[in-house]
Amino acid sequence: MASDLAYRRVLLKLSGEALASPSGSGFDDDRLAQFAREITDLHSTGVEVGIVVGGGNIFRGGTGNTHGIERATADYIGMLGTIMNALALQAAIEHRGVGTRVLSALQIKEVAEPYIRRRATRHLEKGRIVLFAAGTGNPFFTTDTAASLRAIEIGADVLIKATRVDGVYDSDPEKNPDAKKYAELTYLEVLSQKLQVMDSTAISLCMDNDLPVLVYNLLVPGNLLRAACGEPIGTIVRRGAA
Repeated sequence: MASDLAYRRVLLKLSGEALASPSGSGFDDDRLAQFAREITDLHSTGVEVGIVVGGGNIFRGGTGNTHGIERATADYIGMLGTIMNALALQAAIEHRGVGTRVLSALQIKEVAEPYIRRRATRHLEKGRIVLFAAGTGNPFFTTDTAASLRAIEIGADVLIKATRVDGVYDSDPEKNPDAKKYAELTYLEVLSQKLQVMDSTAISLCMDNDLPVLVYNLLVPGNLLRAACGEPIGTIVRRGAA
């Protein structure tokens, strides 16, 4: 399998909503188990895996103003939510016998190591799955931007973004049955067409550092491993045609 791999080190971006229970909040045990299985199956091939998880199943920073909470404070609450999600996913992964580390951009030493780039890469080299929590540690930045930043810092070969659909479309395929799927896009096409891949800061970071982004459907079993093997699933965003 190792010779078939397209990538040796990947950064997986999971949304908090992906972990949510049917009510849209909290954790779904079956989802946690599924994702842990997908991630450990990938890791077993020798791929080094980093993960950034969002916090939307607990609290979305951008919606804080609806609760009378100013934006910066709301974003910090959201960062704490990502730490909870990272710990839950860590437990599910370690239940499958794989070593992990949670590295947090906020200091919370009782449950997570502080984020240090060299420490993160050393954990990856030692075969541990590394979960990056608390976003960038700064308000006004999304966890998509955190995923781009961490992927670049650890020297990932690709940023894999997990979604509920099988790639990037010109409109919402859950609402428009005639939506067109893209097999490949450039960073500039994503930005100019305002396609909902990641926010503009995240895409710009990837473009400036020539980091490809692969968008795939996380709900199809085996898709993560197929993506790492370079199978043509989802949508790839990069500088230009290979």
